[in-house]
Amino acid sequence: MAKKNPDDYTVEEKLKNLYALQTALSMIDEKRAVRGELPLEVQDCEAELEGLKVRQEKFATEIQEYKKAINMRESEIQEAKALIERYKAQLDEVKNNRQYDSLTKEIEFQGLQIQHCEKLIRETEKKIQERTDDLQRTRKDIEDKDAILISKKSELEDIINETRAEEERCKNKAKDLEAKIESRLLSSFLRIRKNARNGLGVVYVQRDACGGCFAKIPPQRQLDIKMHKKIIVCEYCGRILVDPELAGVKIKPVEEKKATRKTRTTRKKKVEETPAED
Repeated sequence: MAKKNPDDYTVEEKLKNLYALQTALSMIDEKRAVRGELPLEVQDCEAELEGLKVRQEKFATEIQEYKKAINMRESEIQEAKALIERYKAQLDEVKNNRQYDSLTKEIEFQGLQIQHCEKLIRETEKKIQERTDDLQRTRKDIEDKDAILISKKSELEDIINETRAEEERCKNKAKDLEAKIESRLLSSFLRIRKNARNGLGVVYVQRDACGGCFAKIPPQRQLDIKMHKKIIVCEYCGRILVDPELAGVKIKPVEEKKATRKTRTTRKKKVEETPAED
């Protein structure tokens, strides 16, 4: 049997398909709402964990650079000490005061170089200790955050597994219904639904008002909605309106209060009997 063209559906059929689609999409929203903020929490946790790992690598790199700097300073100290030993040996062979003064200054300069390098080494070792402490704290934070992430992922997976079958069923139903709705009407419905705070693009009339924004609907407009001759939207919120009967909702009739007739009670006057005259 050939599929019916969406344009060939009557207005009533279009409204029924739209409301059925709204119901299916609302059920999907409900299933996703069960997850709450958990997916966002997992994403935030993953981002924080990635940031901690980057910080850990940064600290480890800095420690390695500091260690290289210390090795370089230690090499400079060894070179300076070797020069001092050589200059001291040359002092015994000097022939005049100028050579002696020159060698003495070189020995003094190399001694200052050693002191400077030792100072830099102490400062660098202090930085290494600070970065080592930072690295240990970061590793502890990574372990804690990783445990939290595993827990949240497990919780999210359990929720998804519980709702997956029903959500897939609703998705398939929504897909079938979308194929029965003309593209222009479908795009309008999806746009309305996207802008709606509660995700409702189609609502039924409740107590003479729009089921979405609860604005009052004039009686003539309510009659037009019940006739199913054209698609009517709320003048205030833009949602598509259907009558409760088409939505399959039974509205209990409002019981009219019986007017109680107030009866006026009159007091009977007691007539005093007078004795008859003889």
